[in-house]
Amino acid sequence: MDQIELGDVTVTRVWEYFGPVDIKREDFFPESSKEVWEDNSSWLDADFVDPDTQVVVSAIQTWVLRSEGRTILVDTGVGNYKERPYARVWSRLETQFLANLARAGVAPEDVDIVINTHLHNDHVGWNTYLDGRHWAPTFPNATYLMPKDDFDFWNPENGHKPRSGYGNQNVFEDSVAPVHQAGQTLLWENSHRIDGNLRLDAAPGHTPGASVLTLTSGSDRAVFVGDMLHTPVQILEPDVNSCFCEDPAGARATRRKVLGWAADNNALVIPAHLGGHGAAEVARDGSAFAIKGWAPFAAYSEQL
Repeated sequence: MDQIELGDVTVTRVWEYFGPVDIKREDFFPESSKEVWEDNSSWLDADFVDPDTQVVVSAIQTWVLRSEGRTILVDTGVGNYKERPYARVWSRLETQFLANLARAGVAPEDVDIVINTHLHNDHVGWNTYLDGRHWAPTFPNATYLMPKDDFDFWNPENGHKPRSGYGNQNVFEDSVAPVHQAGQTLLWENSHRIDGNLRLDAAPGHTPGASVLTLTSGSDRAVFVGDMLHTPVQILEPDVNSCFCEDPAGARATRRKVLGWAADNNALVIPAHLGGHGAAEVARDGSAFAIKGWAPFAAYSEQL
């Protein structure tokens, strides 16, 4: 089991997908320099980019937290059998995610809280499962914590036109609305205290309601940053956005703020999609940041 202890909180990494995402690095991160990829190719290759095609390699994973007697999921990946006409890699998947969750000792009914850091297609998919012809909540006893700003932005009834295009088509209908209609959502704004160890805070930019989860327990600190980072290159070049950021200026400001806090507080930075060792400690490096060390999770490229 891929697991670490942070103070009184147990953090377990549960895999859904690891591999190419059909977007080349220059398209995924158009503001990044060619030099940063080439100068760091010795460790970026395989875990974060395919050296032959320059296609970005990404992990889809859920972080399972056990805190104060409750089981908490941070993001729920892509899900099975979801129709994603503008996100081909994620369309109609059939993965072993629930079996992998079971191997981590978690059955769907054991989950107390689901955190969706934001409402993109690869963060909410296992919110629901296909029950006959209908989408039903996968975790029947859980409260699903969703940022209200994202709930409103992605609700098709509100008519917003995402800067990032149509990649999130069908997501609200099959992975968000069924949970809300079941009365299992808590739509929060600004900040939300989960327990003595965990707090959610708004961190807009990537999406209007993007959020981060801060863990503070004993002397340990960590921050689960969702899609504030998709690649370690964004630590080295913190002003680099992904092509999916709705508010580029806001995303840059959030990234610098959160990375600065992590560097100053010796906090582990835990993004949603890093392969390799999954998370990193960072340090200030002039106007940017450096990777001080990696988390002790096993690299997927060595396991799969």
